Amino acid sequence: MTSEAGGIMEKLKEKKVEYEAIASTDSSVNLENIDNRIITEVLCPERYDRSQAQVEVQRLRDQIAQMQVNTVEQIAEVQRKYEELQQQFRAEAAEREAATAAREAEATVMVAEQSRKCDELQLQLQHMMQMFQQSKKPPS
Repeated sequence: MTSEAGGIMEKLKEKKVEYEAIASTDSSVNLENIDNRIITEVLCPERYDRSQAQVEVQRLRDQIAQMQVNTVEQIAEVQRKYEELQQQFRAEAAEREAATAAREAEATVMVAEQSRKCDELQLQLQHMMQMFQQSKKPPS
């Protein structure tokens, strides 16, 4: 075995111990993939770095997608609340209009009643004036 091969074997053993220690405390580390990851990391560090970068990019993409979902949900919630307030506003406006219409109708009835009483009093006054006029005439 050449010294270079011996050095690689030593690095592989070190990495194996390192990954097994990580796997024993971190349940997200998959033991089945460890050997492949160690070999890739030790023998092809540039490929390992690239795969790590791809994993990070995917993680960031997932994070962005989740943020977009959250934003869409928040927008939907704001829209729902806005529509709720609009309906509430319309209902209150309709109530106010109904109350105003009721007051106007009441006022119209009162004006009509006052007008009728006024007409009645005027007729009584005319009748009394006629009676008074007749009483002043000398008997013929």
